[in-house]
Amino acid sequence: MFKSNVGGIDRILRIVVGVALIAMALTGTIGAWGWIGVVPLLTAAMGSCPLYSVLGMSTCPMKKA
Repeated sequence: MFKSNVGGIDRILRIVVGVALIAMALTGTIGAWGWIGVVPLLTAAMGSCPLYSVLGMSTCPMKKA
């Protein structure tokens, strides 16, 4: 559906940040704003970031033809 533009290291960082934000929201450390952590989790799961598409960016390695 979407062109993959999130590479391996980027994907791992998105998962870590997303889980950390959600955990802090659950513990009340940062309040409801921590639920924004769902966004990096979803983009990591899909392998595609809409903002990267708009900006013409990609962290995926080049595919050999």
